[in-house]
Amino acid sequence: MRTRACRPAVVTPLHPRAVGLGLRRALLPGLRAAKPGSFDFLEAAPENWIGVGGALGDAFAELASKHPLACHGLSLSLGGPAPLDETFLHRLRRFLDTHHVALYSEHLSACGDRMGQLYDLLPLPFSDEAVRHVSSRIRRAQDILGRRIAVENISYYATIHQDPAGSPPLTELEFVDAVLAEADCDLLLDVNNIVVNATNHGYDASGFLRGLAGARVACIHVAGHRDEEPGLKIDTHGAAVADPVWALLAEAYALFGPRPTLLERDFDFPPFEELLGELDIVRGHLAHAPARSHVA
Repeated sequence: MRTRACRPAVVTPLHPRAVGLGLRRALLPGLRAAKPGSFDFLEAAPENWIGVGGALGDAFAELASKHPLACHGLSLSLGGPAPLDETFLHRLRRFLDTHHVALYSEHLSACGDRMGQLYDLLPLPFSDEAVRHVSSRIRRAQDILGRRIAVENISYYATIHQDPAGSPPLTELEFVDAVLAEADCDLLLDVNNIVVNATNHGYDASGFLRGLAGARVACIHVAGHRDEEPGLKIDTHGAAVADPVWALLAEAYALFGPRPTLLERDFDFPPFEELLGELDIVRGHLAHAPARSHVA
C-alpha cells in the first residue's frame, strides 16, 4: 500500500524569480561580505554542515539566519540497494526544520551499495523495476522528512540495462517522468546536465526539456562543464556556464515560467564578482520569463 507523506514542514517557498549561490566553504568570505541583494538565497549540502561547530558553524548559522536556505543532499542514495539511512533522515529533518529550509532536493541516482558510500553519483537502470524501487524510497523519505522533496536529473556517462521481465528499457525522459509521477515528488531541473547528456548520448536537449512534467519543476540548477572532445562533455561545476546551457535555461523559462535558479560552482572559483556577474545573466533571462508556464 502506498504511504502518504505527513504534514509538510511550514516554510516560506523560494520566490519564483529568486537567484542563488551554493554555500561553499571557499565562498564564505564573499558570501558574508556581499552587499544586500547580491543573491536571493543560498543552497547547502546538509551532510557538509550537520554537526559542524566552531568558526565554520558560526559562519553557517549567520548566513542561514540572514538568507533563505535550500538544501541539496549528497548521500541519501535514493536508488541504491542498501536500506535507506533512516537515522540520518531523522537528523536531516531536525536540521531542515531548525533552519527553515525552503526546499530539500536529492539526486536521482545511487551513491552507495550494501558495503557503504561509493562517493559518486551512479546512474540507475532506466527500467520499470527501477522506477518502482526508487519511487518507494522517495515516498518513504518524504514521509520521514514531512515534506515533498525534489529529485535532480543527473549527468551520466554509461547506461545500465537491467529488467528481469525482458521488456525494453525506458528512455531517460520516460524514466524521469515515471519516477516523478509514481513517487509524487518534485523535480530539481539541472539544465547543464541535459546539455551534457544530450551531447554524450545523442538526443535532442530541447525535446527532452519539452517532455518533462513542467508543473513539478521546483527549482533549476545551472552550471559549467568541460568540452573533453567533440561529442563528449564532462559535468564539472568548475567552469563558467556555456552558451548552450544559457540557451536551454532561457527555453526552460519560456516553457515553465520563472523558477528559483541556483548557479552551481564547486571548485576553480573565480573572483566572487564574476559569480555575481553570472547571477546577473540568470536575472536577465528571468526578466524575460513569462509569468505563467505554457505547459502542465
